[in-house]
Amino acid sequence: MALKLREITLRLDESEDSIPAKIAEILNFSVEDIDSWKIVRKGIDARRKSNLLRVYSVEFSCLNEQEICKNNRHVPTLLEMKNQSEFDFIPLKSKLKILIVGMGPAGLFSALALAEAGAQVCLIERGRPIAERLKDVEDFLSGRGLQSESNIQFGEGGAGTFSDGKLTSRINHPTTAYILQRLVDFGAPEEILWQAKPHIGSDRLRGMLVNFRQYLLSLGVDIQFSSRLSGFETLNGKLSAGIINNSKLIECDQLILAVGHSARDTYQLLADKKVQLEQKPFALGLRVEHPLELINQIQYGMTSSTQLPSADYRLAWNDPTTKRGIYSFCMCPGGVVVNASSEVDGLVVNGMSDFRRAAPRSNSALVVTVNPADFLSTDALAGVQFQRHWERAAYLAGGGGWHAPAQPLLEFLHGRGGQLDSSCQPQVVHADLTSCLPGFVSEGLRRALPIFNQRMRGFVGPEATLIGVETRTSAPLRILRNQSGESVSHPGLFPVGEGAGYAGGIMSAALDGLKTAATIVNTHNDF
Repeated sequence: MALKLREITLRLDESEDSIPAKIAEILNFSVEDIDSWKIVRKGIDARRKSNLLRVYSVEFSCLNEQEICKNNRHVPTLLEMKNQSEFDFIPLKSKLKILIVGMGPAGLFSALALAEAGAQVCLIERGRPIAERLKDVEDFLSGRGLQSESNIQFGEGGAGTFSDGKLTSRINHPTTAYILQRLVDFGAPEEILWQAKPHIGSDRLRGMLVNFRQYLLSLGVDIQFSSRLSGFETLNGKLSAGIINNSKLIECDQLILAVGHSARDTYQLLADKKVQLEQKPFALGLRVEHPLELINQIQYGMTSSTQLPSADYRLAWNDPTTKRGIYSFCMCPGGVVVNASSEVDGLVVNGMSDFRRAAPRSNSALVVTVNPADFLSTDALAGVQFQRHWERAAYLAGGGGWHAPAQPLLEFLHGRGGQLDSSCQPQVVHADLTSCLPGFVSEGLRRALPIFNQRMRGFVGPEATLIGVETRTSAPLRILRNQSGESVSHPGLFPVGEGAGYAGGIMSAALDGLKTAATIVNTHNDF
C-alpha cells in the first residue's frame, strides 16, 4: 500500500465496507481503481453527542497513485507512504552474557532483542509464572493472604499483567509499530494495530505472556522464576555477576535492571551499594468508580451501542494556588478496582479491565502531583518512605485484613450524601479517606472535582465511590544513567523501564528495553 488517508468518518449506522467508496469520493476517482485497503487507525469523535462519528485512517493502493496525489495536493489528510524499515538488530559478532532482572515489558523486550541478536541471556523474575501467579492473586483477593513475592505487582509480565493492558504512549517513535506487531505475533488482539487507544486487556495479556515466554525459551533464554536479585559483584570496577536469593551467583558481562516501580528492596540494595539515585516526582490519590452506563451517557449521550467501545475519559487541571497537577490516570472502562498490595501492613489499589471492557463499572485514578520537597528529606529513598506511610495509613483505615478504605464521592466532597458501591476485592469498608491522604492531596482533589464535573456533567454524583489509596503511579526515584543507558556510578549496570524512572507504561517501558539492548549490542560490536 502506498497511500494513506486520515480522518475518514462514518456514522454509527454506516458499515466499514463503505470506506473504499468514501476514499474515492473524497479524492475524486473511481472506487473500482482501489486494489486493496486496510484500516490502520480507528477512533471515536464524541464532541457532538447528536452526531457521534467513527474516525478512520486507511492505507490503500490503487491505480494512478501519482496522479491522485497530484490532483489532491489540497487535501492535507492524504499522505504518500514511504517505505519504513522494520526494527533492525545487528547480530553480535561474539557471545555476550546478559543477566536481565525482571519480566515486565522492559525486561521481556530487552531479552527478546538480545536473544535474537545472539546473546546468551539469563532472565530472572522474583515472582512466579503466570498460571501460579494468577492462583496467588485469586487467593489474595478471596481473603486467603498475601504472597509477598507473587502478587499483582510481582511475577511474569510485571505489574501490567493485572491492569488494562493499555498500549497508549505519548512517545512518537517508529519502533512502537514493531512492538505492537510482536505483541500480536504472541497472541495479542490484532485490533491493537489500528485502535486509536489500543489495549490488550488483562485476560488476553496472560495468554500472550505464555507465548512470549515459550518463544524466548526456543531462542535459548534461561528463564528462572522465584529468583530475586539480592546483590551483585564487581570486578575491576565493572559489574560482573548478580547474586540471586542470597546464595546463587550468575556471572554476566552486563546486567539489565528492569525491576518495576514496586521493588523497594531492590532500591534499598542499590542505595546500600552506592548506586547513584535521585528523588523524582510522582502522583498520589484515589480510585474513583462510576457505573459504566453513566460514563457512557456522559461521554456519548447514550448508555450503550454495539458500534461504540465502553467510554473512557481523561481529566486534568493545574491548581493555580498550589501549582500542582491534578488528573485522572490509568482509566479502566468496564473494569474493576483491584487491591494491588505487595507489602505487609500496606494497602494500595489499582484498576484492571479485560479486553471486552464489559464489567458494570468503570474506574480511574484521580491523583495529585507529589514533589520531592514534600518528602521532607534529601535521602534518595524518601519517596519510597512517603508512599509507604500513606499505604500503611490506608491499611489501618480499612481496619486491617486487606479491606480497602472507601467513601462516597459526595461525602468526601461535601461531608454527606452518596452511596458506597465498589468492585474492589476482597471488600471495601467505609472510611474517612482524608485519614490516608496528605492534606494537600485531599484539598487538591476537592478543588478539582467541581471542575471535572463541569467538563463531565454527572461525574460528581451519588453513584460515584472513591477507594484508597493509589500510590504506585510511577517510580518515586530515578537510577541515574548516562547517554548509553549505563549507570553513571556502576559500569555494566543498565537500569531500564518504569522502575528505573525512565518510562511510564507498557509501550514506553518496552521501547526503553529495546533501546538499551540495541546500545549494548552496538557497543559490543564496536570493540
